[in-house]
Amino acid sequence: MEMTNFTVTEFVLLGFYELPSFQLVLFLIFLVIYVATLVGNLLTTCLFCFDRHFHSPMYMFLCNMSVLDMSFTSMVLPKLLDILLTGNNVISYNGCMTQVFFFVVLMVSEYFILAAMAYDRYVAICHPLRYSHFMSLRVCFWLSWTSWSMGIFEGILYVILMSSCTFCGSNEIDHLFCDMKPLIQLACSDTSVIETVILGPSAVIGFFPSIMTLVSYIYIISTILKMHSKEGRQKTFSTCSSHLTVILLFYGTVLGMYMRPKSSYSMDQDKAFAVLYSGVIPMLNPLIYSLKNQEVKKALGKIKKHMLEDSLSG
Repeated sequence: MEMTNFTVTEFVLLGFYELPSFQLVLFLIFLVIYVATLVGNLLTTCLFCFDRHFHSPMYMFLCNMSVLDMSFTSMVLPKLLDILLTGNNVISYNGCMTQVFFFVVLMVSEYFILAAMAYDRYVAICHPLRYSHFMSLRVCFWLSWTSWSMGIFEGILYVILMSSCTFCGSNEIDHLFCDMKPLIQLACSDTSVIETVILGPSAVIGFFPSIMTLVSYIYIISTILKMHSKEGRQKTFSTCSSHLTVILLFYGTVLGMYMRPKSSYSMDQDKAFAVLYSGVIPMLNPLIYSLKNQEVKKALGKIKKHMLEDSLSG
């Protein structure tokens, strides 16, 4: 490890340094993931924004999800691609703090957006006749604004706390980006305050959307089980199956990363989880929503048909 007696002004992201023979292969894999994520999420965002048939609360939240997914991937993969292709693994101190800020903002915002979507499905299934009252566009805007505001608030808080830390030893981060845990381990000043914030207020803030999501699905499942028609149960469950799949992927990854016992902790596992939540899951989300949503499939089919007709006529 590189040691210095001076305050660290830049960091070294080690990335997949342990796989020197596979750098080009990994570059091509992550390039495909990045392009597929941007294309898929940008297409769904444009579809929801410009097609008036999708101007409803559920699709407004899906727009937010697509923006989150594109932002999350763009926060991590461009620098990782640069490292894999050119070996330029140096990131400035300010660049590292920027990654910390956006990581926290996007992670927290996604917690709240997923909770808002769970509430939307709860109202649609459990109180369908009052859906337009409970889920007006004003309410959706307020829920979206709150989600992003909570993320920005925590992001600023974490950057302020991390900026107060002194880094004067090793500047090598054995990760794909500037994550909180490896940065805290590199600090040579007291990190008890930031660790307390992570375990205390941050856990409390994350508790509310988690409980909201859980309670919403308890009521949803209870309502579905009370339905007499098997066809009705299947049709109703299909309206929230996509969202439930995304929730399981997101929470499974986060819990696997942050809740595993210290005895089983390894940096390789952290990197694997980072690949999941920064690349694989954002790429899969638009596929999950489009493949299980008949309206989206029809709209995408129309776009494909128009593109073929335009290419043939041209």
